[in-house]
Amino acid sequence: MAHIYSKGWFIQRLTEAGITMHPVERRKLQLYKTYVLRNLYKDIIESKQE
Repeated sequence: MAHIYSKGWFIQRLTEAGITMHPVERRKLQLYKTYVLRNLYKDIIESKQE
């Protein structure tokens, strides 16, 4: 279990939603810094909840 809002937590949440690659650059999520993953999470996951 990853700490909440850590890089591993964001990767875990995005892969649960079916996202394993960056939508634009088509590279693995593990290669990106935490702030990039946070922005992806905000755009994709949080926008679905609203």
